[in-house]
Amino acid sequence: MDDEMRERVEREAEKHALLNAVKHESEADVGAIMGPLMGENPEFRPHGDEIPGVIGSVVNEVNDLEAAARRERIEELAPEELAEIEAEEPGDDRPLPDLPNVDDYDEVRMRCAPNPNGPWHVGHARMPSVIGTYRDRYDGWFCVRFDDTDPETKRPDLDAYDAILDAVAYLGFEPDAVYRASDRVETYYEHARELIELGGAYTCTCPAGEFSELKNAGEACPHREKDLDTVGEEFEAMVDGDYDSGEIVLRVKTDIEHKNPALRDFVAFRMVDTPHPREEASEYRCWPMLDFQSGIDDHLTGVTHIIRGIDLQDSAKKQRFVYDYFDWEYPEVVHWGHVQLDAYDVPMSTSSIKELIDAGELDGWDDPRAPTIASLRRRGIRGEAITEAMVELGTSTSNVDLAMSTIYANNRDLIDDESDRRFFVRDGTEVPLGGSPPDEATPPRHPDHEDRGVREIPVGDAVLVEADDLPAREGRVWLKGLGCFQYTRDTLQYTGETIQVVREGDVEVVHWVPADAAVPLRLRTMDGDVSGHAEPGVGSIAPDEVVQFVRVGYARIDRHDDAETVAYFTHP
Repeated sequence: MDDEMRERVEREAEKHALLNAVKHESEADVGAIMGPLMGENPEFRPHGDEIPGVIGSVVNEVNDLEAAARRERIEELAPEELAEIEAEEPGDDRPLPDLPNVDDYDEVRMRCAPNPNGPWHVGHARMPSVIGTYRDRYDGWFCVRFDDTDPETKRPDLDAYDAILDAVAYLGFEPDAVYRASDRVETYYEHARELIELGGAYTCTCPAGEFSELKNAGEACPHREKDLDTVGEEFEAMVDGDYDSGEIVLRVKTDIEHKNPALRDFVAFRMVDTPHPREEASEYRCWPMLDFQSGIDDHLTGVTHIIRGIDLQDSAKKQRFVYDYFDWEYPEVVHWGHVQLDAYDVPMSTSSIKELIDAGELDGWDDPRAPTIASLRRRGIRGEAITEAMVELGTSTSNVDLAMSTIYANNRDLIDDESDRRFFVRDGTEVPLGGSPPDEATPPRHPDHEDRGVREIPVGDAVLVEADDLPAREGRVWLKGLGCFQYTRDTLQYTGETIQVVREGDVEVVHWVPADAAVPLRLRTMDGDVSGHAEPGVGSIAPDEVVQFVRVGYARIDRHDDAETVAYFTHP
């Protein structure tokens, strides 16, 4: 690690240590700041082995300060982050803290700004869940704005626009407006022209590597002092598509000696040879970078509060340069950490999921093995259950873990009361019946709702049970809804005993289906498909209905094919 990198690590470590100490009103902890520090500064990762030693001394210095001195120092280094901490009112048991400075605005206006390069994974649900909840709390306004001005590296998926809007509705919200940035390119051109006239931008033809060396050395690009007429003419040539990709860019003039090299004369527009997939935007070749486009749109749509990942703090700093040129007031900003999800082997990444689909390893975006909104929806999980779990995460700047069990628990509360019970036997073993059992079983549709009646299941001469449910020889078992049987000579002999044998704890209760009338059923799960047979009535359940397969879990009936019924496993 060279001296410049060490200084950057120490500077960032001081900020995070102070934030940690002030937020928790205690001494800072090296382990607690490592995650946010590395997440916000990915360029530190190659030095991961050295960083704990570097930041240890910084943390000790912070811990030696009095509480008032810590607060004074962090107000100097990171006033926005300190404001976020102070906005979290003590004693407020709501998981979402109040937004900062809402009284300064006539209306709270927010935006959800997805890149439509594919349908959403589960982590994407956090933004509309939180923004929609804030909109409702403050009787405010929010829009969905598709930031689709990168036709190449994050190429828009034409199906994703509607899929994302469907996901927002599924989560329980309706945006007040919908925009597509690719419809607004002329607006960005107008503001670029104005910025050039203000002396705030210049055209640059330096090769990327050459400019990077100049930037890192704090030296000005030789094109920085071009006269405004030349800059304007070259920008118009960019707009006309007279340059190739990589040949020229328009840069925002900032501080070439800024302590953060990423903020030095950043790119606002570049040339892209790949046509945009939307026909309406396919003729454009000069495209704005996200930080410029997003900053312009936030102002023009009156956004008052922005929520974004803590790794995007540089975006706010870049946009402030543009806002200063235009004499605009920058919105309030809340930064939060990333959501980390358990229970999936597939990465929670749009590009990774797309690769697996293209390779045939996943059936599609709604494959139950995919950590996507479409998958959860097809499994029968209510959007409300996801929204509640996301809101409960709050807006902490630390990375947060979301257990799927939380979503499952929320969903169980929503669906249990209305989900009828059914039998489904996985890879069943066929066993003959003897001893003259009843011709029909009548288990209840729902144990808590007698008014719903019973299911009428014909018994026949044999049943299918799961192999692990067969008792030992001469042992007894209670076939749920039918009665007590003894396993004798490879046959289940009906004994006629009452339910008392179960209450005494001597007999296990198991599910079953009639061998000659069961419905072949394939249950699609996160771990792969499971084949088995369901009780006869399952074959007439309407698609999209959720049932509880006794001792297996909840499942959404998907469809009835000629050879089988297909259901998607919801959760235990």
